[in-house]
Amino acid sequence: MQPEDETYMRRALELAGRAAAEGEVPVGALVVVDGRVLGEGWNRPIVASDPTAHAEIEALRAAARALGNYRLTGATLYVTLEPCDMCLGAMFHARVARVVYGATDPKKLVLKSQVKVEGGALAAECGAILSAFFAARR
Repeated sequence: MQPEDETYMRRALELAGRAAAEGEVPVGALVVVDGRVLGEGWNRPIVASDPTAHAEIEALRAAARALGNYRLTGATLYVTLEPCDMCLGAMFHARVARVVYGATDPKKLVLKSQVKVEGGALAAECGAILSAFFAARR
């Protein structure tokens, strides 16, 4: 852990309190780059009627808007609860360098088993459109 981690995590806890005040699961998050808080968020899926409105996603969106770029290279994301796979995927795509979380999520393994995932539907066509897109960009 780094010396400033506790300070930023305390702010994430304050944001979690905002979620709780709205009747949401109390999770708060913030994105820090070079010692500057660029984005903050708290859980809002119920209020926003948006299943993706997790604290991490809200903080990533705010930070990306602040930078004018979806790439958050060098960023640290602080969150009060272990991130779910969706949020980890968003962090990966945003190129977040580091994640610091507080509590572990005991439901994480249970959630993975609730959705059946099947691949291969029109795989050739789906792959071709992606290949053509990236070939045109090179």
